[in-house]
Amino acid sequence: MSSTNRQGEAPEEATLPPTNSLTMRLEITNRPGMIGKVLSAIGDQGATVGAIDLVEIGSSKVIRDITFSVWDEKVGSDILKALRKLSGVKLLRYSDPILSSHLGGKIEMQSKIPLKTRRDLSIAYTPGVGRVSMHIHNNPESVWDLTAKRNTVAVVSDGTAVLGLGDIGPAAAMPVMEGKALLFKEFGNVDAWPICLETKDPDEIVETVKRIAVGFGGINLEDISAPRCFEIEDRLRDELDIPVFHDDQHGTAVVVTAAILNAAKLVKKNLDELSVVVSGVGASGVACVKMLLSYGVTNIIGCDRTGAVYRGREGNMNYMKTWFADHTNPDNRQGSLSDVIEGADLFLGLSGPGAVTVGDIQKMGRDPIVFAMANPDPEILPHEAGPHVAIMATGRSDFANQINNVSAFPGIFRGTLDVQASTINEEMKKAAAEAIAGTITARQLHADYVIPSVFNRNVAPAVARAVSRAARATGVARRSRSI
Repeated sequence: MSSTNRQGEAPEEATLPPTNSLTMRLEITNRPGMIGKVLSAIGDQGATVGAIDLVEIGSSKVIRDITFSVWDEKVGSDILKALRKLSGVKLLRYSDPILSSHLGGKIEMQSKIPLKTRRDLSIAYTPGVGRVSMHIHNNPESVWDLTAKRNTVAVVSDGTAVLGLGDIGPAAAMPVMEGKALLFKEFGNVDAWPICLETKDPDEIVETVKRIAVGFGGINLEDISAPRCFEIEDRLRDELDIPVFHDDQHGTAVVVTAAILNAAKLVKKNLDELSVVVSGVGASGVACVKMLLSYGVTNIIGCDRTGAVYRGREGNMNYMKTWFADHTNPDNRQGSLSDVIEGADLFLGLSGPGAVTVGDIQKMGRDPIVFAMANPDPEILPHEAGPHVAIMATGRSDFANQINNVSAFPGIFRGTLDVQASTINEEMKKAAAEAIAGTITARQLHADYVIPSVFNRNVAPAVARAVSRAARATGVARRSRSI
């Protein structure tokens, strides 16, 4: 419903929120031609009418629900203004299905055992639960077997880098973290809970997570701005004995690597021969590059707003960019992205819209691969780059080859929890990437299909198995067999 009126009534000065779909309830004078005027007023503003439903009809008035699509807040507001100018039309209420679907949040806690009798109560709570508590006290490792810890992940954010919205705060980050928890459950059968912290201080974030970690089998850090996210993750990994995973870094890196593995096969190029240009040297860019380096890709140049990152650069640097400069750009090339992209095999976009042009793409090498993953607006649109590239991928669901972290994190955590791993190491991430890539057979591999659909239900189990095996092989599994 309207964010300004939870009951859905239309205030006099109402403006519509940005949405893809809206439903308006209108009271319309019952005379010939009125519905046509209404539909024209809506269509003239660029909206597309989807459904017209009759709610009530009388001798003088007709009440209808009209559903239509709009593309931004201005279009919706212009429609409101146009309808108010129509004599004989009154807006009664409107609803936004996106906001409506989030009323009360998207997740809930459910009981796993019955609670219908005195005996049920005595087992689930006092006095029976006291026996369980003492058992854990005397056998600390049994907390994994006798509590929800074995299947629970904390999704932790401070709201400083939410989607493409930026620093919008912990309260506004809650719907995103709830969505993350929903995806954990849907694709990995992992119980996750959003923890949004009212602090930006790395020390306070680290200390808070350490204090709550006893109740969780893993920590998923989410939407924390760079470079703070690197420090927070590194400290928590050192100080906790459960997996700590910053999904914006490593989830992105795993899925990108999976797509690159398949794309390189398709264009018949060896990974260690690839020339790569990266737009965006933040959390995800650094993580992607680290994984590519582990596969032997060395000819990598990263670019930010200042241009190429190189050894000795002084402006717009931080400690992670210094690391980036020390481990990439072997020829220490300088200049703009447009300067260094010439001859590149792969463009990896992790920045924002318009970062690369058609002219830049045309300067790339044979059978170029373009991953433009800025969301919602990629660095270059597929219809612009498409005629000039061998393989195109974005982060969006409305184009082929959607690179989405949901292909990675549910299976990764499923695998770590199954063997009660103490960390998520590089071998486990590589195993995840290869498992994702391997769900596409050689016969299925195509320019429009280098990464499996997010709804491919074979992906998460394959990733979980691969991650569990890697955890056992590298000695970080507490259990020798998956639960």
